[in-house]
Amino acid sequence: MTDKTSIKPTKAARKVDTKQVAAQPVLLSGGNPQIPKGYGDAPVQAYIAAMPDWKSDVGRRLDALIVRTVPGVQKAVKWNSPFYGIEGQGWFLSFHVFARYIKVTFFRGTSLRPVPPGESKHKDVRYLDIYEDQLDETQFAAWVKQASQLPGERL
Repeated sequence: MTDKTSIKPTKAARKVDTKQVAAQPVLLSGGNPQIPKGYGDAPVQAYIAAMPDWKSDVGRRLDALIVRTVPGVQKAVKWNSPFYGIEGQGWFLSFHVFARYIKVTFFRGTSLRPVPPGESKHKDVRYLDIYEDQLDETQFAAWVKQASQLPGERL
């Protein structure tokens, strides 16, 4: 029986081509790393390592805050973005690199308090745009904790 909220990868998707992950990634428009789809920590770390300039340091901080705040968090790279979720619950957060900032997506952001500032055309989604030296780690961790306790997205 398949649980639609499961974030477990298929057997084929679990296999990450380490040569692809270790190779120098291509940067797409805006500097977003092109990392092969994969599940687990390795593809997420490859994505973070490939983030240009100051964004890589912020990516490491985001990842560390998420792991510290949500023990046992599941990770994946999908659509050239790291995703974070809870097994059986779905994905609660992702982020994506743009030329001047990192956009964090909270899939159930309208349920967070305070509501993250970036609006979306999707009714439940809210964004947080992080510019260089502008990460409020305390607020971010509070949002991550709240988001991880809500039903996630099944992507």
